[in-house]
Amino acid sequence: MSLQPVRGTHDVLPEDGRRFRTVTEAGRATAERYGYHEIATPILEFAEVFKRTLGDTSDIVTKEMYTFTDKGGEEVTLRPEGTAGVARALISGGLSQHLPLKFFYQGPMFRYERPQKGRLRQFHQIGVELLGVAEALGDIEVIALGAAILSELGIAAKTRLELNTLGNSRSRAVYREVLVEYLSRHRNALSQDSLIRLERNPLRILDSKDPGDRAVIADAPGFGESLDAESTEFFAAVCAGLDALGIAYGLNSRLVRGLDYYCHTAFEFTTDALGAQGAVIAGGRYDGLISTMGGPETAGVGWAAGIERLALLLDGEANPARPIAVIPLGAAAETAALPLAERLRRGGFSVDLGYRGNLKRRMNRANKINARAAVIIGDDELAQNSATLRDLDSGEQTLVPLDALDGRLASIV
Repeated sequence: MSLQPVRGTHDVLPEDGRRFRTVTEAGRATAERYGYHEIATPILEFAEVFKRTLGDTSDIVTKEMYTFTDKGGEEVTLRPEGTAGVARALISGGLSQHLPLKFFYQGPMFRYERPQKGRLRQFHQIGVELLGVAEALGDIEVIALGAAILSELGIAAKTRLELNTLGNSRSRAVYREVLVEYLSRHRNALSQDSLIRLERNPLRILDSKDPGDRAVIADAPGFGESLDAESTEFFAAVCAGLDALGIAYGLNSRLVRGLDYYCHTAFEFTTDALGAQGAVIAGGRYDGLISTMGGPETAGVGWAAGIERLALLLDGEANPARPIAVIPLGAAAETAALPLAERLRRGGFSVDLGYRGNLKRRMNRANKINARAAVIIGDDELAQNSATLRDLDSGEQTLVPLDALDGRLASIV
């Protein structure tokens, strides 16, 4: 049996790693400009963290979570998403006294899904959470932050923002009754999973991918008919804020979040460039989440974005900085090259120091790694306290004193 990665996982090789880094660094830097600070929660959490927050009837909990009993007898889960861990950190860390809090996170998540383009069993996300802000300004800010990251990555034109309102708890209760009444009339057409949800969490049916369910949902009443004045005004304020910022959006009445702690704004940035996996950023307001977990009543709004999906949208290659190849020829030059290479690295240059081989072999390596220049040191150069500097683009070659080498390299790289 040949060793292979577990199905649905993959090695992030250097080229992919550079694209990943492009996404995470753009996300981190943009989030910092909005006042968000990075947080890292454990990859392992007690299973209850996600069962409470995602709901016992959700596909993630019932079908997709990697949950197991550890050697100490504790039931633990590889995190399937980031928000629950951040909420748990607020509670267990006693952070509510510091509200409002603005967090950015990045890292791997795990779900047992059928692998396909843009969907893996180990995948990676960036995300933001704004805690302690109940006003519509919070929704506007996190959406604007998502839009700013897409612009920073140069992929905003490939996406569109879809927006909906779930209303406040009163509006949701009214809508739930209307939805149950409608779905109950179509019980015979619903899947077995949706029949279970009809009793426990009917809004979850709106997320169903079953073809029969989708046909029923197509004619289901929308949230808009059940909104009270407060809900209508809140959503109007969000839309007005996005209009003021020049952020275009479309309304999607089928965009929902099934759990009861979600409220008001739900949104997604979607794309047509990735086939079926259209959502690249998904988020919304979750004012009831932290109290559901046993913490204090705390407003919250945020989003998560798939790094793999964002990376697939990037244009061109994520090329690394072109290195300088330091090529020593002979034992004395080998000894001198080591501190020279270290000096250049400390000066900010990317340096590749060849380990073995004659001049031809080392030059072949320099070309293979796309080096910008070669610094060649042999006995003749050492005698003159100099190095031969070869511009690998133009082919020009000059003898440069070692103490002037940094300046000459800076002029060509």
